Amino acid sequence: MAGTDGRAEGAGGGDGVGAGGGMGGAPWGGAACVLGVDEAGRGPVLGPMVYACAVCPQRELGWLGGLGLADSKVLKEERREQLFELMAGDARVGARAEVLSAAEISAQMLRREKVSLNAMAMESTYALIDGVLAAGCHVTEAYIDTLGDPKAHRERLARRFPGIAFTVETKADAKYPIVSAASVVAKVSRDRAVRDFEFAEAGVSISRELGSGYPADPATKKWLLEHCDPVFGFPNLVRFSWQTAKTIITEHGEEARFVHDEEDEEEAADGKKQQKLRLSMGGSSGPAAEESSGAGRHSFFRARKLQKVTITR
Repeated sequence: MAGTDGRAEGAGGGDGVGAGGGMGGAPWGGAACVLGVDEAGRGPVLGPMVYACAVCPQRELGWLGGLGLADSKVLKEERREQLFELMAGDARVGARAEVLSAAEISAQMLRREKVSLNAMAMESTYALIDGVLAAGCHVTEAYIDTLGDPKAHRERLARRFPGIAFTVETKADAKYPIVSAASVVAKVSRDRAVRDFEFAEAGVSISRELGSGYPADPATKKWLLEHCDPVFGFPNLVRFSWQTAKTIITEHGEEARFVHDEEDEEEAADGKKQQKLRLSMGGSSGPAAEESSGAGRHSFFRARKLQKVTITR
């Protein structure tokens, strides 16, 4: 099975379909293949959501079914890791993953024209199937764990990929081994992404005792409370669009007041100095400014390379 990669925290694009050493040319000699899609991390307030697919020749479905795959949520972590590594070392199955970071999810959901989680999930499903087809796999059947109404979901997929016979059902990860395989890939990929997450907030002590990541988990709520900066909010592992995060910000954050442009103009007309923050751009011209990523500055500014610029008008 190929290594899985995709839109990880701070990364972009989804690549990585492969079987064993890779999928060059026509994988498995152009044999008819079956594909399954599932996700992990839809509900947590922490970490990414991962959509994954698994693909194998129809003739290998018996072998795949004999591995003891199941919905990843009912498997213990150790068993999930074993199955992941077992598939990763076998040329009879391939996989691909799309990883949507917490920051990306929140940014999309809080846009002026909001993008729902279902819409993001559908785009990830399209990207997964497109990637498998682009790698040369001859996919004839696909099994998908549904988003909302199964009939409407199947019809959307059938319109996009008319050459594939789709089965879209609830609990598909518990019914079809190819979807169970995708479920394991998605869950292990998400667990590893959270475990190995690199916080951009340098210089700040951040605990790794995250709990399950779900909003109802007392350990996760405790972590959120302990890591909410009253001015700058949460580390970028947090889905700040989730209601749990919004509530904590409202109750424990500082109130922000936005000054209207007219007030800025009035101050400028009075000859007052104004302090502005701007993003440091390599090689940019403008007033000389001291790099704000040095010691003593808040981690928010250091991580984002913001400079303090004094402008006299």
